[in-house]
Amino acid sequence: MKIVILERNSVGADVSVDCIREFGQVTEYPNTVTPEEVRERVKDADIVIANKSPLNAETLKDAHDVRLICEFATGYDNCDLEYCRARGIKVTNVRDYCTAMVAQHTFCLALALSEKLPHYDTYVKSGQYSAQDRFSNFDLPFRELAGKVWGIVGMGNIGRQVAGIAEAFGCRVIFYSVTGKSTCKEYSRVDFDTLLAESDFLSLHCPLSSLTERLIDGAALRKMKKTAILLNVARGKVVDNAALYEALIQGEIQAAGLDVVESEPLEVSNPLSRLQDSNRLIITPHLAWASVEARTRCVWEAHENIAAFLRGEERNVVYG
Repeated sequence: MKIVILERNSVGADVSVDCIREFGQVTEYPNTVTPEEVRERVKDADIVIANKSPLNAETLKDAHDVRLICEFATGYDNCDLEYCRARGIKVTNVRDYCTAMVAQHTFCLALALSEKLPHYDTYVKSGQYSAQDRFSNFDLPFRELAGKVWGIVGMGNIGRQVAGIAEAFGCRVIFYSVTGKSTCKEYSRVDFDTLLAESDFLSLHCPLSSLTERLIDGAALRKMKKTAILLNVARGKVVDNAALYEALIQGEIQAAGLDVVESEPLEVSNPLSRLQDSNRLIITPHLAWASVEARTRCVWEAHENIAAFLRGEERNVVYG
C-alpha cells in the first residue's frame, strides 16, 4: 500500500503522522501547490492525503491506482467529487475535530475586543501605568457580556457550543438559519434583520455557499448596532471585507474579530490590511482550528478513515 501525504505541514511538524505508517509505505511532502507537483507525486499512490492540493481530472489522470482520498480537513472543495465518483475513488473528510478550539477562539476575539485589551496592554507596557499616580486606569470604557444579546449564523456543532458558552457568560442567544431548515429548538430563531438589529455580538459559524457569500455586506453592517462586535471564524467570503473596512472607519459597528479573510493569506490590496487599530480590528491567520489537540485529532481521524476503508466500511465518506 503506497500512501502519499501531499501537505504534511498542513497539520504542523509538531504533530506526528506516524500512525498512518501502519497501513503501508508513506511518502511525505511538506507542501504541494501546483497541478504539476500533484500529478507527479500521486501517480503511484493507492491512497492520497491532502488538504488544499487540487485533486481532479488533470492531477489524477495518471494515478491509476488511487482508491481513496483522505482530507486533512472538513472541507473538500479542492477535490472534484464528480470525477472521483466516475473513477470509483472514495473521498473522506474529518469532522468535529476542532469544534472546541473554534468556539474557544471565538471568545478570545470577543473578550479582547470588548475589554479593549490591546489598549490596556499597550498602556502598561508603554510606561504610562507606571507613571500615573493612581492604582487603576479605565479610560476606554468596556462592558460585561452578561445581559448582552449574542447572535449566531450557523447553528451547527460549533454554533451550539458557542451558544452554550455565551449563555454561561449570561448572554441571551438568538440565531438565524440561512437555509431555514435548522432543527435547533434550544435558542430563539429570528429573521436576518432582527439578528442584525438586536445582536451585541454577532458570530459567524456557517459554511460558504451561494446563500452565505457576502451575507454580511454594507447593507447588513448598517443595520447593526454601533456598539456591536462582529466575529467571523467561518469563511472569509461570508463578510464583504471592503464593506467591513468602511463600517469600522465610519463607526457603523464597534469592532470586528476575524480569523478568516476573503483571500488568504491577507493581501495588501485588502483594505482591512490598512487598519492597524487592534481595538477596532483583530485578524488572526486562520488558526482557530489549529490547537495541538485539534491537529492531533485531525490526523487520527484520517487514520480511522483509512482503517475503515480497508475493512470495507464507509466512514466520513463524502463521495465514492
